[in-house]
Amino acid sequence: MEFITEYKGREPGIIDLFTTTFTASEGEEEGALIGELVRNLLRGTGEKDLFVFTAEEDGMIIGGIVFSRLSYEKDERTVFVLAPVAVAPEQQGRGIGQKLLNHGLAALRSAGIDIAVTYGDPNYYAKVGFIPISEAGAPAPFPLNHPEGWLAQSLTNRAMAPLKGPSRCVDALNDPAFW
Repeated sequence: MEFITEYKGREPGIIDLFTTTFTASEGEEEGALIGELVRNLLRGTGEKDLFVFTAEEDGMIIGGIVFSRLSYEKDERTVFVLAPVAVAPEQQGRGIGQKLLNHGLAALRSAGIDIAVTYGDPNYYAKVGFIPISEAGAPAPFPLNHPEGWLAQSLTNRAMAPLKGPSRCVDALNDPAFW
């Protein structure tokens, strides 16, 4: 398995991975929604505000993760939100997601990013170092439907201190449907 960080020129395959994966697990409507989210992230987000990592095997994209900037108005730390994550349905259960997440988080650390947040299954994301946080300690851009899934981790040697100020996500995520 190989990890790839370049996504330019590879957008159709990446979008297809997310569409197919979410269609298989959540249904056609969710697959279309997440496919469109990834399309908008890849095409409408500036390079300094986006990290995309894929796992490939035998020339096929088998996993993908996307991190985009999450800005806090009164906080100088750099924060990126992980959303979405996909592993091809036929490849699930092999640890690909965790390996890809560990790779992506290490790359963010190397790039000087301070904090990673995500919104998902606490049991899954705890395996790669995410811990539950409160909306008071890290305001989300929109009210969370499942606040127990709001998670973060410090990517530095400093403890995770509360983030200050209201938050703002990139345009592609700026929709309450994703929160």
